Amino acid sequence: MAKELKGRRVAILVADGVEQIELTEPKKALEAAGAEVTIVSPAQGKLQGFSDQKMEKTDTFTVDGPLPQTRPESFDALMLPGGVQNPDKLRLIPEAVAFVRHFVQAEKPIAAICHGPWTLINAGGVRGRRMTSWPSLEVDLSNAGAEWSDAPVIVDRGLVTSRKPADLPQFCAKMIEEFGGSGGKRHAAA
Repeated sequence: MAKELKGRRVAILVADGVEQIELTEPKKALEAAGAEVTIVSPAQGKLQGFSDQKMEKTDTFTVDGPLPQTRPESFDALMLPGGVQNPDKLRLIPEAVAFVRHFVQAEKPIAAICHGPWTLINAGGVRGRRMTSWPSLEVDLSNAGAEWSDAPVIVDRGLVTSRKPADLPQFCAKMIEEFGGSGGKRHAAA
């Protein structure tokens, strides 16, 4: 993979209970594309990964940027992994919602997979957007003003969304393409 994200800083916002593969695979893809990736979390020191499929804890991950001390202004893009627990916790933390809201209001590119869009709802980032997600979020996203579709990946004005771990190859490719675009506005929709 070319270094199309060289010089770009990407925040991955996560809480305990993140779906491990939805953190590790996008992080690996971003780093391979040359991005500087920072794991931002309200967790202190380490955060706990999880496998929703196996319903068990997985690895722990080092928090690079504690949420209260990390400024969203210092990042070019945001990635929101899923897992049921992770975004459900984040959307109840005002500082996490404000962190995401910065990217929404600044029109910086955002990528969210599986349950990750839950936090976008609380940050006011879904109204009028074409999106996909884990199927159980369809009504939540629709009620918040999004146009939901069951597709492996949807890109709408700098917002990349995807459904599940099986879609990670397509999701990661579109995320990198969008994060490398001109201010995240490469696609009107794709």
